[in-house]
Amino acid sequence: MNHRQKLLEIYKHSSTVTDISNIPQDILTNINDIGQKISSQKGVFTVLVTLTTHKIISPKQDIRYHQSSLKNGFSGRSVDTKYITPTLKELGLPSMAESGWLTRSLEQPYPYTLEYEGKISNKIVKNAFLSIIDYIQKKPKKAVNILRLLLHEAIKAKQRLIVPIIPLSNPENITIQNVINSLTEHFETKYNVHGGSKLPVIAFYAIYQILIKEIKRYEDSTLAPLGSHTASDKTSKSSGDIEIIKNEINFEAVEIKLDKRIDSTIVRIAIEKIHKFNLLERYYILSHTGTKEEDAKEIQELIDKTRKEHGCQIILNGVIPTIKYYLRLIGDTEEFTKIYSTLIENDAEIKQIHKKTWNKIIAKNLNK
Repeated sequence: MNHRQKLLEIYKHSSTVTDISNIPQDILTNINDIGQKISSQKGVFTVLVTLTTHKIISPKQDIRYHQSSLKNGFSGRSVDTKYITPTLKELGLPSMAESGWLTRSLEQPYPYTLEYEGKISNKIVKNAFLSIIDYIQKKPKKAVNILRLLLHEAIKAKQRLIVPIIPLSNPENITIQNVINSLTEHFETKYNVHGGSKLPVIAFYAIYQILIKEIKRYEDSTLAPLGSHTASDKTSKSSGDIEIIKNEINFEAVEIKLDKRIDSTIVRIAIEKIHKFNLLERYYILSHTGTKEEDAKEIQELIDKTRKEHGCQIILNGVIPTIKYYLRLIGDTEEFTKIYSTLIENDAEIKQIHKKTWNKIIAKNLNK
């Protein structure tokens, strides 16, 4: 049984943990501390799940030695990348873009002993993290229950994010301008938490769900699953925030920037992806804050060169003007708004505040 299968098996028994009674109170407190900070400490949670799962499968392995470069160590990052993070995403539980070991404070080449030198910023979380690992290492037979408790905290965190989006009361009266005003407010609200940059990505994903059904250009095309919005452009394994596949080939991609102006660096990264994924037709780079005027000449030269040498057309535009154009093209504001609301409600990276704000906007702008 591999790590994914073991994790899924234990997850099935983690919705309730009332039968667990043999864990010391200080460890229970530590697990609760992790659970309370799980949204902001997803790396810590992911590494704990990886190490605990590995201890269950390989009880003789000292899981504190989490890198193969350490004496008698193993590659925790490889286990996480291949098995744990993809499974957490599949379950809709808190997870990193690729691996918990991409967090700088956790990737240090030191064993996770109680004296670990990595600078985990939250001292309570650091103490809880190292204490739990120490306990599992000393009590390997308790690893299954520890993993159940950790997953139970993740399930509770997932449930805390559930905010039902209110239905549209008079969808036939919604105009394109109503929708544009609502989206603009949703994108531009200051939330002071992560996740807001994914809102326009979700809006375009909703639009493309309609486009590929209605527009001949996208006939026989499919949308790639909407991925995480926490990976950087340089480490992302996708060609863009949104990918359209046709005949098993990357046909079109869209990269969306909420708070970043398009500069020559962003365009160069896009060109790298065009060549890497052999993107055939178009690469859209859309920004809510425009393009750097001082980079305009260089950007145009890069676009012209790519068009000539590769054939792919790079298109720059604003987020809102592009949405407005597409809404006019598809004409169905009701379907778009319903899809957008459903995606907002179900996305694990979107926080409660984003969902509650959308409800307020619906009540104020769309359900008049």
